[in-house]
Amino acid sequence: MPDYKWPEANERRVIGKPLNRSDGIAKATGAAKYSFDINRPGMLWGKLVTCPHAHAKIKSVDTSAAEAIPGVKAVYIIEKTAGVPQDEMKWHGDVVAAVAADTEEHARDGARAVKVEYEVLPHLVNDTDLKGAAEDAKKAAGKQEQPENANLDEVFKRDDVVSVEGNYGIHMINHCCLEPHGLVAEWTAADELTVYLSTQNVSGHGGQLGGAFKIPAGNVRTICDYMGGGFGSKFSADRWDRAAAELAKKTGKAVKIMLDRDEEQMTAGSRPSGFGRIKVGATKDGSIVAWDSEHWGTGGATGGVMGVVVMPYVFTGIPTRRSVATAITTNIGPNRAWRAPNHPQGAALTMAALADVAAAINMDELEFFKKNVKLTGMADIYAEELDIAAKMINWKKKWHPRGDKTPGPIKRGLGISIHTWGGRPHDSKCDVTINPDGSVVLQLGSQDLGTGTRTVLAMVGAETFGLKPNDIKVNIGDSRYKQSGASGGSTTVGGVCSSSRRGCLDALAKLFETVGPALDAKPEDLEAIGGKVQVKGNAAKSFTWKQACARLGMNAITVEGAQPGPSTGEFKLASSGVGGVQIADVSVDIETGVVSMNEFVAVQDQGLVINPKTCTSQIYGAVIMGITSALMEEIIHDPITGRRLNPDMEFYKLAGIGDIGNIKVHLLTGKFKGQISGNEVDIDAKGVIGNGEPPVISPGAAIANAVANAIGVRVPVLPLTADRVLAALAKKGAVA
Repeated sequence: MPDYKWPEANERRVIGKPLNRSDGIAKATGAAKYSFDINRPGMLWGKLVTCPHAHAKIKSVDTSAAEAIPGVKAVYIIEKTAGVPQDEMKWHGDVVAAVAADTEEHARDGARAVKVEYEVLPHLVNDTDLKGAAEDAKKAAGKQEQPENANLDEVFKRDDVVSVEGNYGIHMINHCCLEPHGLVAEWTAADELTVYLSTQNVSGHGGQLGGAFKIPAGNVRTICDYMGGGFGSKFSADRWDRAAAELAKKTGKAVKIMLDRDEEQMTAGSRPSGFGRIKVGATKDGSIVAWDSEHWGTGGATGGVMGVVVMPYVFTGIPTRRSVATAITTNIGPNRAWRAPNHPQGAALTMAALADVAAAINMDELEFFKKNVKLTGMADIYAEELDIAAKMINWKKKWHPRGDKTPGPIKRGLGISIHTWGGRPHDSKCDVTINPDGSVVLQLGSQDLGTGTRTVLAMVGAETFGLKPNDIKVNIGDSRYKQSGASGGSTTVGGVCSSSRRGCLDALAKLFETVGPALDAKPEDLEAIGGKVQVKGNAAKSFTWKQACARLGMNAITVEGAQPGPSTGEFKLASSGVGGVQIADVSVDIETGVVSMNEFVAVQDQGLVINPKTCTSQIYGAVIMGITSALMEEIIHDPITGRRLNPDMEFYKLAGIGDIGNIKVHLLTGKFKGQISGNEVDIDAKGVIGNGEPPVISPGAAIANAVANAIGVRVPVLPLTADRVLAALAKKGAVA
């Protein structure tokens, strides 16, 4: 059995090189086909019927007018599991039915013609006030309390302790995938279904959808060659997936349902909100000694999940602390995992409160965070990252006490945040085939969210076989390939690179067994390097790669590689547990309230970096998402009607290229402390760790702290819109 390890740094020929994405040209030219691009023979279009009320009971559904419209072929009324009619609509945009027709226009006409009689019920869309939402409306979904571990009152009353208390918040936002949810569903036999689906879970989707039709998971083929983002919202089989399959079964035709943007915004997923009343105590020299918080949030109709966040975030070693979390159920579209679930909320609340303490004791924010990293689980890493980030942003020159005193309306400031994440590898299997003609195929049932999965897999294969990345054919995006985990939790790159490396090493060992006798060498004395198979260190005793493969005769080599999942604790090729530091440099116009980004620095510790270009690209993308959510994004409902007011791209704002400023990234590698299964361990950074989620956590917190540093008052709630900035200035820092 080969020794499953990565090559030493001085031996790597492909890994660690900043290579372009292998599918970049296909995407840029339009050759890449997404779910919307799939058009099957005789295909029908499907459109949804959605509820216009925030909360209502369906009294009746009349589909006769819709069925009479020319081109309409079938109507399906959405059902819950076990065939129970879904008669209670819990948010504006909740799905009632679906219509299939010969054209998209006819399907839309049919959906409009479905007559639904509703009994309108009381609704709740307020999540900013705990008393109003949880107590008066009796909507609290649950409460989690971390009891105090010492006498808080005594600590806060100490003469050497300064206490700061404030209210902080971060609103619900949408996932805003460029490609909305949707699919094409086609029955290829009475009990065999193929779906061309935008999904983060190619291997797992079949079991979910198959269960609804009482057919085996293997009878549902899921194909996702390319997808335009998921960010955590595309894991499970949705009601429109079921609807498309039901309509396809009724009509005997393939049916395409792709959500319109308003449907996507209202029903396809959101990130929960987070609000909190927080009191922090610190000694006058800057040591944090006490924390007391009550925080809450909503995930909409499916409940809040803020209780999952351990508060204080990251600084879990504060010696005296108490935390109470309340989850609120509201009549807002349901929450779904959004990059680093709950961490951005926890960072926004915690880092704001800590920065306010630093300001209250007139301490440099950088020095305050450096002094207190001993209260985290990665003190050495955070200390090093803070120093690196400070140099990159030129902290010593730019920093000033809270409130820019320079003349004029433009005020500039700096703000810090730190974060943590796991990134353990998921279960992954793959098939690796070496053909007699020298071609190599690596295939597995994973998916590429747009992050470069194909590229890093080709690089792993090329490194192992001594070839070039374009010599490796990578097949993913089909459930007929070996099962691989869903893309969530930043687990994909660790899982797929580990299984592929194992499979490639095993396949290479078999090739060495075949070639060894011809080179008068034992298999363990051979190496694959530079397009050759040779005796180690002796290029004179070698075959070209194709010559070596030709000795297989008619028999290709196919082996399975497998990365055991997190439960096994087997992390030889992948690791877990990272930390990051980010610093924002902003300007604020105190006459208009507009916040502008000048510069943003992201320092992220990593495991083994397969491709630094795609790795840093991940961080750029995460920071951009963080900037837009910090400054612009907010789901807004009318409290009277409960209706969503901005399910579009006109009033649901996203940042443009001119809004993000200059972003700088630094990758930190080396040994660091992390967690596996809750246990603190020393991890060798040679293992691969996903980084899709960590860098999206801190931007909101860092930018909010930078704005406070610039204008001298805390804007307590994100996004930091102009009206909120002006309101904070008008109140002279009083928390709303």
